[in-house]
Amino acid sequence: MKSTLLILAAGLGSRFGGDKQISHVGPNGEFLMEYSIHDALKAGFNKVVFILKREMVDTVKREVGDKIAGRAEVCYAVQDYSSLPEWYSLPADRTKPFGTTHAVLCAKEYLTEPFVTVNADDYYGAECFEIMREMLPKMNEHVGAMVPYILKNTVSENGGVTRGVCNISDGKLVSVTETGGIIPKDGKIISENGEADPEAQVSMNFWGFSHETLPAMEKYFEDFLKKLTPDQIKAECLLPVMVNDMLAEGSLSVLAKPSSDKWFGITYKEDKADTESKLRALHAAGAYPEKVL
Repeated sequence: MKSTLLILAAGLGSRFGGDKQISHVGPNGEFLMEYSIHDALKAGFNKVVFILKREMVDTVKREVGDKIAGRAEVCYAVQDYSSLPEWYSLPADRTKPFGTTHAVLCAKEYLTEPFVTVNADDYYGAECFEIMREMLPKMNEHVGAMVPYILKNTVSENGGVTRGVCNISDGKLVSVTETGGIIPKDGKIISENGEADPEAQVSMNFWGFSHETLPAMEKYFEDFLKKLTPDQIKAECLLPVMVNDMLAEGSLSVLAKPSSDKWFGITYKEDKADTESKLRALHAAGAYPEKVL
């Protein structure tokens, strides 16, 4: 069965202060996304689609894409404003991308089979790709999938993060609530809403969709644009919010099977040294070969 790894790598990286997606963090200069690609290919995925800022394309092709071209189909898509509907008038002051739902739609011409989304600046571990690969055949226009993580395994010591806090019952996602300001503090997990359950299951943008769901996603994004006011120049159409809305209206059901792996990633500049240290440890333990790709 053909299946696609869709790498979301077009964010601004404002908290990091640069293009964290192409920051060299592995012991041999690897990008963090290379570890997701390695684990996905090992799990049986056979196509990789990159969603990038235009100025990243040559770098990612040279340093990542060309390495796997003989083992998987590789495609490159650009997230910019050119894909917006003709009827939409872009505010003059808008500089921010339109979020992860729009990012997926920017790659829709390459999404002709089931696909899974990952953030380029997150390390997910190998287990989640095995879990998702098993769920992909069950997906269709109205059935998606996700692999949630345990909240305490997804926080940063260097600042607040946003996570989609999940309500899961009988192996299915009931709802997901985007929650910001999540930080570890005095042995507890604190969010913008107060103390949070450290054992709560959360979304890390590890979603699985059928390509048949893309028309509904496109309609959802266009409805999002129609509701925007001219002053909302930073509003984003996010995958967790879209999924939650589709769950609420009954147009989508989402299978959910958690991963026990511990997340790490690059949100803040201070996260880079910690990420480098953890990747060195994984290599030393034999989890990855000297050359990841």
